[in-house]
Amino acid sequence: MAFQEKRAWITLATTVGTYVAYLAILLVGAGGGPLTAVPYIAALLWCVGISIGATTVLIAVAAFAAPEDADVVDARDREIGRFGNHLDRWSVVLGAAGALVLAMVEADHFWIANAIYLAFTLSSLLDSAARILAYRRGVPVW
Repeated sequence: MAFQEKRAWITLATTVGTYVAYLAILLVGAGGGPLTAVPYIAALLWCVGISIGATTVLIAVAAFAAPEDADVVDARDREIGRFGNHLDRWSVVLGAAGALVLAMVEADHFWIANAIYLAFTLSSLLDSAARILAYRRGVPVW
């Protein structure tokens, strides 16, 4: 398995894990009440920080375990990287547009913050999934 594919798997796992944990924290915190009443800021920041930190540490461990592969990036890796980046940008754009609309209709800050967090999560998921699929099945021809 190429090191860049390992990175994609690590990113996918940490993104899913921390977002699911965040949703669980919100749902437990709501206790059947309104979600907007849940103090979400600390949980959101912790989950984002843990996701970034865990991804960084796990990629470093993978690089330490196979240092000869960590710095190898060929033309295929670059093409797959571009493919993943093209897909993930759309989720950020759509998420930003959604957050903008929420701000315009003066939605609660909870919904705006969570729309942005969801957009970043979907961006990471799309990028990782696209890269993994491209490594497994090849880059689609447009």
